[in-house]
Amino acid sequence: MSGHMIEDRLQELNITLPAASQPAAKYANFVIVGDLMYVSGKGPSGNPKGKLGIDYTTEQGYAFARETALEVLAVLQSALGSLDKVKRAVKVQGFVNASAAFEEHHKVLNGFSDLLLEVFGDKGLHARSVFGAVSVRDNLPIIVDTIFQIET
Repeated sequence: MSGHMIEDRLQELNITLPAASQPAAKYANFVIVGDLMYVSGKGPSGNPKGKLGIDYTTEQGYAFARETALEVLAVLQSALGSLDKVKRAVKVQGFVNASAAFEEHHKVLNGFSDLLLEVFGDKGLHARSVFGAVSVRDNLPIIVDTIFQIET
């Protein structure tokens, strides 16, 4: 049995993680307290700009949320050395940059949640909340912050 089961799972899913992104200002990329790892808010790769319900469809938002999950996994892998050290996803909080009339925030964030479940199985099941935002940093379509339980 491989020592890197989650990395093997990523290969099966044909997923390549990006390089871990660094903070955009003076804050930590992540903080570990006890066996909890708090990952700072991340957005999709490529720095897309715009609002759901104006510039992007719900389906495009779903894809952005999936990309954001890959960004978070890259930080976890970089920090922990292996994604096998993730015991479980605990909390996912999404901020969707959306028009006032947009109502499908949950369907957008499903892209993030679905990826965690595909990669981690039952350990990827998490508590979650999602909010519409009138504006976010760099006009990204979505920002997600997360909490994971890890092996210490």
